[in-house]
Amino acid sequence: MTMPVEQLLQRAHTLGADPRNTNFAGGNASAKGEAVDPVTGTAVELMWVKGSGGDLGTLTEAGLAVLRLDRLRALTAVYPGVEREDEMVAAFDFCAFGLGGVAGSGKTQRGAAPSIDTAMHGLLDAAHVDHLHPDAGIAIAAAADGEELTRRIYGDRVVWVPWRRPGFQLGLDIAGIKEANPQAVGVVLGGHGITAWGETSAECEANSLWMIRTAEAYIAEHGAPEPFGPVKPGYEPPADEVRRERAAALFPVVRGLCSTDAPQVGHYTATPEVLDFLARERHPELAALGTSCPDHFLRTKVAPLVVDLPADAPVDDVIGRLRELHAAYREAYRAYYERHATESSPAMRGADPAIVHVPGVGMFSFGRDKQTARVAGEFYVNAINVMRGAEALSTYSPIEESEKFRIEYWELEEAKLRRMPAPKPLATRVALVTGGGSGIGAATARRLAAEGACVVVADRDFAAAEKVAAEIGARAHRPEDVATAVQVDVTDEAQIVSAVRQAVLAFGGIDLIVNNAGLSLSRSLLETTADDWDLQHDVMARGSFLVARESARVMIAQGMGGDIVYIASKNSVFAGPNNVAYGAAKADQAHQVRLLAAELGAHGIRVNGINPDGVVRGSGIFASGWGANRAAVYGVPEDKLGEFYAQRTLLKREVLPEHIAAAVFAVTGGDLSLTTGLHIPVDAGVAAAFLR
Repeated sequence: MTMPVEQLLQRAHTLGADPRNTNFAGGNASAKGEAVDPVTGTAVELMWVKGSGGDLGTLTEAGLAVLRLDRLRALTAVYPGVEREDEMVAAFDFCAFGLGGVAGSGKTQRGAAPSIDTAMHGLLDAAHVDHLHPDAGIAIAAAADGEELTRRIYGDRVVWVPWRRPGFQLGLDIAGIKEANPQAVGVVLGGHGITAWGETSAECEANSLWMIRTAEAYIAEHGAPEPFGPVKPGYEPPADEVRRERAAALFPVVRGLCSTDAPQVGHYTATPEVLDFLARERHPELAALGTSCPDHFLRTKVAPLVVDLPADAPVDDVIGRLRELHAAYREAYRAYYERHATESSPAMRGADPAIVHVPGVGMFSFGRDKQTARVAGEFYVNAINVMRGAEALSTYSPIEESEKFRIEYWELEEAKLRRMPAPKPLATRVALVTGGGSGIGAATARRLAAEGACVVVADRDFAAAEKVAAEIGARAHRPEDVATAVQVDVTDEAQIVSAVRQAVLAFGGIDLIVNNAGLSLSRSLLETTADDWDLQHDVMARGSFLVARESARVMIAQGMGGDIVYIASKNSVFAGPNNVAYGAAKADQAHQVRLLAAELGAHGIRVNGINPDGVVRGSGIFASGWGANRAAVYGVPEDKLGEFYAQRTLLKREVLPEHIAAAVFAVTGGDLSLTTGLHIPVDAGVAAAFLR
């Protein structure tokens, strides 16, 4: 790694680690330096800059675009003007150094795609440049008298730049400003953010932080104390438990409405600044103005949906009002699109809100996955901070609606969307797996997550559930964006209700249930006690019923359909010895599949079953004594039980937890979308258990 790259990454991580400096995946940073051209053997001047879509806090070498400065700056001679400036982005590819890999690293992989801000970095005559979206900086940038505030706060060390859409012309403008103002260390970009520079990486970082902290201090010292007005009577947030209960009741309904055009995953935010904003008198007025920074409204849309009812309004009234407001929002968004769309505009992507405000409850945000939904919520919190700062000093004045549309439906943004990988089969789906801490449940949770689902790992052994959830989320930026663990004993109705509520608050709802929790006591009829019978029926028959019932409530409220899968057993149809309680409980589960398929089909909810047999490896049931008992029944060593089961099958193969997980995916992944009420044997072929 070359010295400029090391310095750039270190600076990026420092700046990106603090949300006061910039939002997730927002802003960019660059460094310039020399490297040897392997073709000519001579030194060339290069620029390394964060590529499109990357995040400063987690930036790596692979996330950098690497360009030759001589070629990049030569583009000024062929620049066709602001009306055609978008054409310059494609020209950046012809400025790439080699394959775009990091010079001097020995790597040949293609670098990241250059972002729209590349010209801002490359045309500036400074070795190091930061472009950031700090809340305090955007508060100045989005204030009605932002230019005067910039002069008052920074003197001549920072220069105001009126709003201009990011692009080549903005890069030229800033380069000219720096040349004309040699004393300046940065600029405030109207309606957008800040840019700072320095001749060393340390100087650039210091200038960026000085601009941010100076703005923060000025707002704190000179700002009005309650820029959002007083708390509106009746809009004060209730106690946390009441608020969470209301949120859990509303979230599936809101998610279903916001998934009208495309399925969405949800995120719930109820931080003090959000609850306070929603309770203030000026909240509806300011929310209607929308966000300002392009990074904000690209993720939050031009404005949120705001429920206009007090915090103690009955939940049914709130739901009814949500339906009315959602219909009105869709009409208003279509009108917004039609006001500004031209023949060359991309098609409307969807008219559902990305942000929903419910006073006394909090904010619901939505996206194509949990990270996107969470980041949308975080960006709206940034927007609240921006509004507070701007209103504390002046008047919040975001960019014009027409400019927002130009950004939202920018062909360059459309190209970024086209570069995204195709969604996985279970993308946007939320799955809850009982008994997910081991064996079949753990394998199923892993498979569903690998296919794109958000997974709730539920188990009586919370430590085991946490371990599986942590393994699933290990590769995510935030593990909780992919999987979360909940503790639940399925014999306890209250715990099931709580687990479903936790799943809803984590991801917005539930789309896929796997009823897997189970146990077995292998005893003859005469040795089976009433307690043995009750325990196995409580866990598998009653427990599955309760999980299905509570989950179906959520699925019906969402109106998005869903899947319920029962992990039943070959023993639900096969009569074996010393197995009366277990076999009867599994038969109960098997018939629940048929009954619920018949009842829930009207709601688009499919119910299917998997009938495994002999899943020994990794099984919690077999490890808890069932294996030893079955081995004794069949007269084989316990460690050979899996092999014994395999040899009695038609295929002579051992059934593993992963085989059951594959069957769950097969019946929920989309190819069997018209299948319900089915039982799939996964037993390597047991003729006595053939369904007929």
